[in-house]
Amino acid sequence: MDGSVSGGGLISAIEPLLVSSGSVIFTFELVVMGKRHLALMLFSAGVLSLMGSLALKSLSTTNVFVAERQSASKDSILPSDADRPRMADGRHYPIVPDDPIKLADLLQEVEEALLQPSTPEEDLPSLGHQQQLIYRVLSKDLPTSNKVLAHLPSRWRHVAERHLAARREFLAMHRRSFRPRLMPAWRIIPPEPAEKLLSYYRKAESSTGIDWEVLAAVNLVETGMGRIDGLSVANAQGPMQFLPTTWQENGIGEGDIRDPHDAIQAAARYLVRRGGLQDIRKGLWGYNNSDHYGRAVLEYTALLKEDPRAFTGLYHWEIHFDIDAGDLWLPVGYNQNKPIPVSTYLRKFPASSPR
Repeated sequence: MDGSVSGGGLISAIEPLLVSSGSVIFTFELVVMGKRHLALMLFSAGVLSLMGSLALKSLSTTNVFVAERQSASKDSILPSDADRPRMADGRHYPIVPDDPIKLADLLQEVEEALLQPSTPEEDLPSLGHQQQLIYRVLSKDLPTSNKVLAHLPSRWRHVAERHLAARREFLAMHRRSFRPRLMPAWRIIPPEPAEKLLSYYRKAESSTGIDWEVLAAVNLVETGMGRIDGLSVANAQGPMQFLPTTWQENGIGEGDIRDPHDAIQAAARYLVRRGGLQDIRKGLWGYNNSDHYGRAVLEYTALLKEDPRAFTGLYHWEIHFDIDAGDLWLPVGYNQNKPIPVSTYLRKFPASSPR
């Protein structure tokens, strides 16, 4: 953040944006940034903005990635390629069809599956990641996105338009930013269970009046709902990216700055202090001094207000690091204690690359 909470920033939708050599947005989604470093993610819903370097273990100890080729389930609606390298959990980098009609059909199937109670729990990570990658790709390709939108039914067209608007706000934040050339020194960890996070957001709403959907959106774009663990260059900490000095202000931080429950409650109190009850845009400006940031957060907020089940997809967005070599996927288990060349990393872990 550029405001007094973090002074830097972590993700941008999902796009969570921690950066060690330059600045990028995650969205759950990492895209290049100026003073901020989220992923965002980039989930990157698109979703993610943060700058910084994290204290992490060395690449040599990381065993989460594998390049073994495995076959996907025959029943999956998702595109698959048996020749693609896989992560340790058997997943490969999501495939986004080039044909706009096929892409629109896939997007509709993914959106519907994410909302269906009958969808197996084990399918949700792949579905959420596919949703995220579709919006990340389309956000940079206006002609194709327009064709996809034209083919979608009105319900899903509206949802897609919100995702694309959010992602493009984050891209606009960092249009002229430096693109990093090294892999970041980060650690990516599992988020708190979805039901726990939802209970934390709703508890904060009950005690402060700040909508739970706003808190979920901020948590998404700051650290990918807690996936990024570490410090920013400005010393911002925890899943909601607080500067220790802000945390120590009377009435803001209580408990552990790195604890998801405590940090979410503190974020709600901070938004109130910055005028969020009168005008949430003003509160978000205090969190990050950027109109683009505020508009993006409010697009994700609107998605959750219009259908709270949208949380399922956003929760499963991954951390991405968008650089010249491609939009690299950094899964849970990424654990690097110092920046290294991208080529060195990809030789060992090719499953992170879209190619």
